[in-house]
Amino acid sequence: MQQILKVGNYKDLMRIKDEYGRNLDGKKFKILVCSGAGCISSNCQAVKDSLLKCLEEHELTDKVIVVETGCIGTCALGPVMVVTSFGGSGNKAQSGDSPGRNKPSGSSPDDSSVLDGRGVFYTKLTPQDIPAIVSSHLLNGVIKMDKSYYDSKLNRYVPYIDEIDYFKNQLKIALRNCGCMDYSSLEEYIARDGYMAIARTLNEYTPQLVVDEIKKSGLKGRGGAGFPTGAKLESGMKAPGPVKYLVCNADEGDPGAFMDRSILEGDPHSVIEGMLIGGYTIGAQKGYVYVRAEYPLAVERLDLAIRNAREAGLLGINILGKGFSFDIEIRIGAGAFVCGEETALMASIEGERGEPRQKPPFPFQKGLFGKPTIISNVETYANIPPIILKGSSWFSQYGTENSKGTKVFALAGAINNTGIVEVPMGTTLGEIIFNIGGGIRRNKEFKAAQTGGPSGGCITRENLNTPMDYESLVKLGAIMGSGGLITMDEDTCMVDMARFFMDFIQDESCGKCVPCRLGTKRMLDILERITTGKGEEGDIETLEELGMMVKEAAVCGLGQTAPNPVLSMIRYFREEFEEHIRYKHCRAGVCADMFISPCQNACPAGVNVPGYVALIAAGRVRDAYNLIRKENPFPAVCGRVCTHECESKCRRGQLDEPISIADLKRYAADYVLKNEEPYMDLVFPKKGKNVGIIGAGPSGLTCGYYLARLGYDVDVYESHPVAGGVLAFGIPEYRLPKEVLEHEIKLIEQVGVRIHLNTEVGSDITFYQLKSNHDAL
Repeated sequence: MQQILKVGNYKDLMRIKDEYGRNLDGKKFKILVCSGAGCISSNCQAVKDSLLKCLEEHELTDKVIVVETGCIGTCALGPVMVVTSFGGSGNKAQSGDSPGRNKPSGSSPDDSSVLDGRGVFYTKLTPQDIPAIVSSHLLNGVIKMDKSYYDSKLNRYVPYIDEIDYFKNQLKIALRNCGCMDYSSLEEYIARDGYMAIARTLNEYTPQLVVDEIKKSGLKGRGGAGFPTGAKLESGMKAPGPVKYLVCNADEGDPGAFMDRSILEGDPHSVIEGMLIGGYTIGAQKGYVYVRAEYPLAVERLDLAIRNAREAGLLGINILGKGFSFDIEIRIGAGAFVCGEETALMASIEGERGEPRQKPPFPFQKGLFGKPTIISNVETYANIPPIILKGSSWFSQYGTENSKGTKVFALAGAINNTGIVEVPMGTTLGEIIFNIGGGIRRNKEFKAAQTGGPSGGCITRENLNTPMDYESLVKLGAIMGSGGLITMDEDTCMVDMARFFMDFIQDESCGKCVPCRLGTKRMLDILERITTGKGEEGDIETLEELGMMVKEAAVCGLGQTAPNPVLSMIRYFREEFEEHIRYKHCRAGVCADMFISPCQNACPAGVNVPGYVALIAAGRVRDAYNLIRKENPFPAVCGRVCTHECESKCRRGQLDEPISIADLKRYAADYVLKNEEPYMDLVFPKKGKNVGIIGAGPSGLTCGYYLARLGYDVDVYESHPVAGGVLAFGIPEYRLPKEVLEHEIKLIEQVGVRIHLNTEVGSDITFYQLKSNHDAL
């Protein structure tokens, strides 16, 4: 199977497909070891080596196929592998689950796979786990449950991949082969109907028929703009001239985006086949794949696939004996974000500096080397073969009225299931994040999602039901982009996030046009001032004005969309910008120049949390109690009933669990109450002024306490027979014992606060009497 067979015609394709199926006779299991970039970084190669060694020891080598596959999708769980039994034999499924036979996850709709059994998904593997899995699953037919997928929502193991929410809620077309086959095997690609679409195209379709079929499918470019692919191919087909070029844009520069990389790593032949069909349609004989240097694995696997296809006769001269000639070269970019823009990309391929140029002329008129050129991205090309093979009506049944098919998203950020997913167009943002993505990490609150990368915008929790399609996102001020989806939780500062995207854009600006070069620099300067607590009134309006100017005047599409994240975040989170400017407060606890620590920043009373925690750790409990009372006269009460927002921002929680700050506060207060002499506050000399306070609730008593310590005479008027307000009447005694509340109220009275109970203002005493009795009220 290692020798590449020559493919001279359609019959050769069918012969290779049949031979591949016959070679599986006698095999009992197929094991897919994920070798995507994420799993490679988790040392999946050692897992595979351990697996091969165990199979050899148990004399299973002839009965088990072990292949390295592309990204299966769950990057957070690597290394992972899928064990599938042929014909259902050998897998007794003694796990308590239904042994029904479903289609393996990752197969395209109504696809017939050579695998009959159900895939069992093993996660977070180490080489030491493999012997037990081989012994249990392969030898005894019992799933090793404790290494299978664990669903934290269901609180149980879900071994079968087609029962896992992450997979069963997807519909894979562009990713149809990723994670399901040997990425390096041309034979297996052909066995999964690979290169059948180009064969059908050359046998049955004219270029115009291909254009018509792509138009009817409704496929739009998946690179971000969403331009109809059929119309783009038609413009290339009708462009005059004997020399034309086809380009695949794999310069995936958006932060948090890795969709194109995963396709190139896991299914490079689908991109080659899509480009073959595109080249035939527009009349091109040469194609280029422009990929960034940061993707060495994708470059290596794509290069291998191109060489194998060329050796087999599927690239080069007289492909499949139909007189069509087409070849592909790889061009590696240095990683400039601006080279994702098509005119800059072409300049880079030509060996020039990657700078955009104004349009027209458009690339289909005058593109690469001055010749008509059609450019589409990786995912777009990967969608073309199944459309030709299964028909436009099959593809267009998925999606929405104006956005057909599926879309691949890279889930990144504060989400449980980071990785690659593919869903029908129109799937809501909430379904992607919570049903497939597993919700927000550490049970935090969802805050926003950024789509479209540095050119996109954010979507807030009020719009979680927004369908993920081109038209719906534009209405919200966002764009689909290439598919990067960054999820943000309550710990995300939107001002800092705007600064991050603007810093990225400004750094990546080619500098050719003044609006982008200077406008983004000025916007970044303002955002940096705001995040360091030096913001000024009018900064928000200046950002909006500059953003609109850059959008209108920048030369290229990237420059024109550069202000989108900032404008979008101001639109939905303006109050956060105002808090940074007016109150020098970052509610998320991210902008470090504005606070001592995140926990203190989150405390509504501003108590020095690190200070009193450190004092308790040093055994200085009385000093810790004194420090708390500097900002809060109710430490014992708050230690029992506080919502402890400080703990949600505790840095320790990023490792395991946050420190129990509220319990420490309660400990300090109870220790002083039980073990120390009566507490005495420091009180300033009397000022000869008196203040009246209406209401002896927590606010009134706190106000009176600090005024009395400053030297004012304080009288508090309360209509009820006891002081404490909601603390006395709204909290059950098992949460807040009466003696605890009474003790802390006595300490407040001790500094000179006089509390008048059963005194209702307007009945027992008039408001005018209060005004005349006090200097302030």
